[in-house]
Amino acid sequence: MNVFFEESGSFKAGSVLSRQGDAFQVELPGGRRAKVRAKDVLIEFEKPTAAELMEQADTVAQDIDLDFLWECAPEDEFPFATLGAEYFGDAFGAVERAALVLRMHGSPIYFRRKGRGQYQRAPEEQLKMALASLERKRQQALVQQGYEEELKAGRLPEGFQSKALGLLTKPDKNSIEYKALEAAAAARGISMARLMLECGGISSPRALHEARFLSEFFPHGTGFPAVTIGELPEDLPQAEIEAFSIDDVTTTEIDDAFSVEHLSDGRVRIGIHIAAPALGIERGDAVDAIARGRLSTVYMPGDKITMLPDGVVDRFTLAEGGLRPALSLYSIVNRETQEIVASETRAELVYVKNNLRHNTLDEVVNEEALANGTGDYPHKEDIAVLWPFAQALFEKRQVARAGYGLKREVQRNTDFNFYVEGEHISITPRRRGSPLDTIVAELAILANSTWGAFLHDHGVPGIYRSQRAFGAPTGPKRTRMQTTAAPHEGLGVAQYAWSTSPLRRYVDLVNQWQLIACVQHGVTAKLAAPFKPKDADLFAVVQGFDDTYTAYADHQRRMEYFWCLRWLTQENKKQVVAAVVKGDLVRLEDVPLLLHVPGLGVHARGTRLMLEVMSVDELTVEASVRLLHVVDAPTVTSGTEEEEEAEEEIIDATDESAESEAEAQAEADTAPAEGEQPADTDAPASADQNEPKQHATEQGQ
Repeated sequence: MNVFFEESGSFKAGSVLSRQGDAFQVELPGGRRAKVRAKDVLIEFEKPTAAELMEQADTVAQDIDLDFLWECAPEDEFPFATLGAEYFGDAFGAVERAALVLRMHGSPIYFRRKGRGQYQRAPEEQLKMALASLERKRQQALVQQGYEEELKAGRLPEGFQSKALGLLTKPDKNSIEYKALEAAAAARGISMARLMLECGGISSPRALHEARFLSEFFPHGTGFPAVTIGELPEDLPQAEIEAFSIDDVTTTEIDDAFSVEHLSDGRVRIGIHIAAPALGIERGDAVDAIARGRLSTVYMPGDKITMLPDGVVDRFTLAEGGLRPALSLYSIVNRETQEIVASETRAELVYVKNNLRHNTLDEVVNEEALANGTGDYPHKEDIAVLWPFAQALFEKRQVARAGYGLKREVQRNTDFNFYVEGEHISITPRRRGSPLDTIVAELAILANSTWGAFLHDHGVPGIYRSQRAFGAPTGPKRTRMQTTAAPHEGLGVAQYAWSTSPLRRYVDLVNQWQLIACVQHGVTAKLAAPFKPKDADLFAVVQGFDDTYTAYADHQRRMEYFWCLRWLTQENKKQVVAAVVKGDLVRLEDVPLLLHVPGLGVHARGTRLMLEVMSVDELTVEASVRLLHVVDAPTVTSGTEEEEEAEEEIIDATDESAESEAEAQAEADTAPAEGEQPADTDAPASADQNEPKQHATEQGQ
């Protein structure tokens, strides 16, 4: 005897070897033996064999008309044998019974299983809906197949015209477009992004890189809603000075300016004036919500995404030719000793007379010209006062660094500006450490350090950037953001609170609110400040800013590397000169690009090599190069260990504040932590068509 039975949701047939009570010992066609309970047996038969029954039943099942079978079925629950007699009539044997079970069990939209061998037909309305759904899926499968064939042939389907970037950024993986793209790419043996590029779905790798970033951090677009800017305080005093700024020619978010007043007894009052959007923005208002949502301006070659709406920037930027709201730090300085005698912070209106530009002044204002008093340029006397003061500030920081067990900062000589026109890139070198760079950097560091102490002395929390050694004093330095004052050993200052870029960094805007509270309320400032001590929201700002700022920096760095690769292709560079950084890592001389050279071998740091450019892939932002020959090897001298450590220290690659490059260099000039990777001190500089450099020193921090 043979039996047809159900086991684990599937149907099988086998020969009965023995029976004990309600259990059968059954041998399946493959030789496996199984114990089958009588309640699971649906059909007992003598002929055909178990294997033949399953084969014949599968064939018969395919010929059963489901629509007719459904019409024959009663509305109430029924055993399958009842429907079999109705459908097959007299020719209703073991094969037909098994075929009927297989057919009904495999058609759940027609028949619902109600138990062993028990079924009920689906209600008519539900059946119609299910059939319509199946037809839609069938049509979608045909469309998907058509998409897949077109993609494999290198053509972009019409249905992909407005969906191409979305399929590569945040796709609906259940859509037929995504499934077709995935299948076509797999068939071609290439990535989906490369397939879309070949088919014309994306215009260029650049478009894809930018779209991926925007989809993650600006899913609703980069535009701004309409906002109303708050009124300035009516009692804001007007400063009796004329200020000037020093920026790149394309800078629009001008947030620092300087002034010099000559006093008696060989003293001068040096003013550092920072744009004060905090005077017109209140915590929790619409503009604050926008700024907190973005946390920072995003810079990349050829473009930028501002933190604040254009109208707000225009209102508070320190543009020349008018009175501008500012938070000012005045320092009375003894010109003979360059010592600061007294300091004062004011919220006021400042007249900005000139916006000086690095592009026109850097070649004129150099160390020799300042020493000899030669040259003719705006604010010449003021710059002549600021230059020795900035040098003195730098030397004081070096003394403080020595106290922390650090050597002097090592200034790298070359920086790069990126200028993008359409798909064309210009990358131009620029010398770092010029007098104007140093002035801007040192005065900004002075302001951030002084204002950090100002907040601390008033008991008002702020957001500080600290760098200290953990464990042994000479141990590795760790840089972090926190809400209490602490030394920044790399910069050589007792505390450091970012406050000089409130138009471009939310941290600076928060600190400016706190500083204005100190100016306006004095000893009661901590009661009036927007953020109170141990304010949980302040900690949230720190965490959110740190994560977002890092992500923005990563995107900027990636796009700068992308444009470096574009430059190689654009200039048809088949051979390039590079210097060894460490191991197989090299840095190109013409553009700020780091590359790994497989099988480079052992070469001293600084060894100049001639490399052959084998391939450039803008999509993956990679280049393949190989060594041709050594151009020259460096002369090894003592005392280079610190320089190597500076180059190997990982630092943030983008910071648009005036003091950022000095901070970057100071942090780079501390010993790298054990286990940290070498590399990104030389990540390409912050530069783009709109904001290639906020200042000559603006790089990453």
